Amino acid sequence: MTLLRVDGLTKSFKGLRAVDDVSFEVAEGSILGVIGPNGAGKTTMFNLVAGALTPDAGTVHLNGTNITGQPPHRILTAGMARTFQLMRPFYSMSVLENVTVAVLAGGGARRSARTAAADLIERVGLGEWRDAASEGLPTAALKRLELARALASRPRVLLLDEVLAGLVPAEREPVMDLLDELRNQDGVTLVFVEHIMAAVMRLSDSVLVLDLGRVLTTGAPREVTRDPRVVEAYLGEEPSAQG
Repeated sequence: MTLLRVDGLTKSFKGLRAVDDVSFEVAEGSILGVIGPNGAGKTTMFNLVAGALTPDAGTVHLNGTNITGQPPHRILTAGMARTFQLMRPFYSMSVLENVTVAVLAGGGARRSARTAAADLIERVGLGEWRDAASEGLPTAALKRLELARALASRPRVLLLDEVLAGLVPAEREPVMDLLDELRNQDGVTLVFVEHIMAAVMRLSDSVLVLDLGRVLTTGAPREVTRDPRVVEAYLGEEPSAQG
């Protein structure tokens, strides 16, 4: 069953077409990897899907419901959450307080919010930082905090914007294991923008390639990475952490 459907999504900024007629579908319980060179429109596309930006044209359907142009909090309530490439915790709060706020924002009961938050913190591997101030956390811990906050609403669809960026290989593996677990055990549908091709190849059921705001191709990971157009547009250069 198609859980997320995007049709003809388009967005321009001062005459520059950042996202140009992008369409794709994501089946329930699957993982879609999104790749492309610097400036391809990946993060802009995420912002359109998640409600941070309003598209000039096109539609976004979540579980058959048109959510196009809805504000982020309504899209969150509808069952889709996202992380940000630049982490945005409340730096004046502790890790536990940050995740508790996210649980409440996602509709969690006040009486059990702290317990639910503590469970999430343990699950993402942040237990040792639970009572630490968010300000001053290392990058790996901030990435896990961002993931915990996104999971706090128990989303059906999770959009991940370079959740592995800035992590060394030893820090990436536990996060990839967790993403596998979210899909296989929790049934969460994942769409993730990533420049680390080893992660894309390991996790993705299918891959969407963007270039200059348009869909260059989509398909199985091995097919996509052998496409000469993809090699020329992206794989032939040093992948960028930007999108």
